[in-house]
Amino acid sequence: MPKTIEKIRRESFPLFLLKGLVAFPGMSVSMDLTDPAWIAPIEDAYDRGLNLLLVAQRDPSQEEIKLKKEIFRTGTIVAIKSFMKIDDDYARVQIEGVCRGKIHSVDFEAKRCEVMIKTIATDISASPRSRKAIREAMAGFRRFVQEFPRFSHEYIAAVGRISAPGTLADSLAHSILSDYEEKQSVLDELDPIKRLELVTRLVEEETELQLQDAEIHRQTRERIDQNQRDYYMREQIKVLKEELGDDTEEELGEYTAKILFLDAADHVKEKLMKEVNKLSRMAPHSADASVSRGYLDTALEVPWNKFTTDNTSISDVRKILDRDHDGMTKVKERVLEYVATKQLSAGLGNQILCLVGPPGAGKTSIASSLAEALGRKYVRVCLGGVRDESDIRGHRRTYVASMPGRIITALINSEVSNPLILLDEVDKMGNDHRGDPTSALLEVLDGEQNKAFRDHFLEIPVDLSDCIFVATANAVDQIPRPLLDRMEIIKLEGYARHEKFSIGKKYLLPKQIKRHGLTKTKLKVTDSALYEVVDHYTHESGVRNLERQLSALCRKAAVRIAEHGQTAVRVTPSEVEDMLGARLVLPTPPPHDQVGVANGLAYTEVGGEMLPVEAVAMSGSGKVELTGSLGAVMKESAHIALSIIRKNHAAFGAEGDFHKKRDIHIHFPEGAVPKDGPSAGVALVCAIASELSARPVRGDIAMTGEVTLSGKVLAIGGLKEKIGAAHRAGVMTVILPEENRAAVSELDAAITQGMEFIFCTNVTQVVQAALFPLGKQPKGEQPVPKGAFPPVHQVPTEVTTRL
Repeated sequence: MPKTIEKIRRESFPLFLLKGLVAFPGMSVSMDLTDPAWIAPIEDAYDRGLNLLLVAQRDPSQEEIKLKKEIFRTGTIVAIKSFMKIDDDYARVQIEGVCRGKIHSVDFEAKRCEVMIKTIATDISASPRSRKAIREAMAGFRRFVQEFPRFSHEYIAAVGRISAPGTLADSLAHSILSDYEEKQSVLDELDPIKRLELVTRLVEEETELQLQDAEIHRQTRERIDQNQRDYYMREQIKVLKEELGDDTEEELGEYTAKILFLDAADHVKEKLMKEVNKLSRMAPHSADASVSRGYLDTALEVPWNKFTTDNTSISDVRKILDRDHDGMTKVKERVLEYVATKQLSAGLGNQILCLVGPPGAGKTSIASSLAEALGRKYVRVCLGGVRDESDIRGHRRTYVASMPGRIITALINSEVSNPLILLDEVDKMGNDHRGDPTSALLEVLDGEQNKAFRDHFLEIPVDLSDCIFVATANAVDQIPRPLLDRMEIIKLEGYARHEKFSIGKKYLLPKQIKRHGLTKTKLKVTDSALYEVVDHYTHESGVRNLERQLSALCRKAAVRIAEHGQTAVRVTPSEVEDMLGARLVLPTPPPHDQVGVANGLAYTEVGGEMLPVEAVAMSGSGKVELTGSLGAVMKESAHIALSIIRKNHAAFGAEGDFHKKRDIHIHFPEGAVPKDGPSAGVALVCAIASELSARPVRGDIAMTGEVTLSGKVLAIGGLKEKIGAAHRAGVMTVILPEENRAAVSELDAAITQGMEFIFCTNVTQVVQAALFPLGKQPKGEQPVPKGAFPPVHQVPTEVTTRL
């Protein structure tokens, strides 16, 4: 179709903004003005006979427009037909569209704009395309009028007389289209044929949309009518059931309402509605009905799609961890790394943390503080002693007194779908004929599987991927390997003496003072008294017993205040014994140089210990006796030590045929306490070599390390606890494996202060450092003839519980 632009002119018009409305050329619109800021300029334009430019806002909710991009570029120039001012805040205006105008520039302060007006001339008289467009548009209009007879006959006749495509398009868009953005798209189109084709398509879409709405309204009305009939019938049935004492219908209605308002997936609601339908067919007082009610009650308590918002502020998390825990630098840093990763990558998924450490080290409190720092609900699941798989997955409803598993119960107790769940004591789980609970826990802790965890009781998939799982354990080697593979281990070491003092002073003592109704002025515990409690009334890696002893101090102080009328109690070291009784842990006698006795170091669940290793050689036939309740690994270490000395007898100063003429007895004191582990290897070599060569072992040296059959010294664990044990015993020189050199450098300076470390790679270096040279005896000691019975061994009062 030929098309030319006859004229382009630029004019300035007063501006008026429309919210959710679009004006078209040739159309009359009546508007109510309620903004005094717009009433004055429009009244002035009316008085002066000026036209206005009406343009729509892109966002109708926006109150103040300051930028050109916040309004549409095409508007309608209108003539003001009438203006009636009711009062200063209200006026009514009648306008009629003249033509379209493209905005060139806008002055929002003056409420004026520069407009480019394009007059387009088109020859449509012989255009097949225009005739086709008009015919299709009229067909769509007649279909709309047939489906929705809301226009007058005069309007329909007037539309039928329109022969200009552009005018027809504007008229149909003005009267039929309801969306202002669709109307604006019609206003933006300057080509009349394209505009009419666009309107034809939009009218068809509007017709289909309104037909769908009408069908929905019709179905809704039918349902309302049916519901009214059903309501009348139910009310009659309800009256009859009330006469008979049956309230089942009310119960079913309550279940149905709860399910309809439940924020859960459709398959969950469908499953629960099926259960309600089953319940409606059951006898009200039957056993099956009770089971069904219990199932519905439990399923409705599950927090479907209820979440708390995470706090991922690193500073807040650090502040809470420092507030609740003293020390634990590495543990805190790992928790902060975990939070930072969650902040930067929300889609990374939740890693499973496993806190491993001795009892009382603060594993549970770390998890509680993490939950508080993240702003998550905290719930604890105790797994110690769990032997039944159903404790994790739940029991099927066919069993009597069935119930959901501990995981679903934890979700219900937390009331949200993303709590922090503490799996306490995962290393204490067992298994029997009822199944292996650790295998059931694999699905819970696997990020690829727990998105649809299926509890046997619920029988509905539950998404656990938003939960944070934190496990705790005392020993890594007791956690099943597949379960361990799904967790990241964070080790919590036992506390050193100064750390226990700091924790007791900053946290435990103030807590117990407040708990027992005391104040800092009523009970004063000196630092030396607190050290007395730490050193001689507790023997542990954690601080649990320390808290008990401090609690006992507070109780004794409360008795003195309440019964004896003391206004304040000051606890000194001498007062500690009066209040707590005799010392529970006696000081270790200082070790001295002895033949056949080496100072080994052991790690136990309650901390490190000095472990003397005694060896005695007697005339005999080469028998070896091992005593002291030793485990298989320690017995093997003893035989390895004997083989090393036998092969290198000359270097150790032993007779070449001692294995034929001498019986050797190796003993670890406190024979009733089980002991096991390979780290006593170097102490065994030194004790046996000392006995066979009659060379004393230096009493001011302690040692630890595993030995191989070739004489190499391997790395050991529990380094912090073992060095602390040597320090407590007054032994300031420790022989360690060379592989542990880096680990020693990472220890707290308060632990290693004043200590000397000798790092060895083989047992020859250990023997050279720990034993006196051949023929040289320590001061104050008499030479011991080879083969003679050595002096009586001085065994320390405190020994280890486990190696």
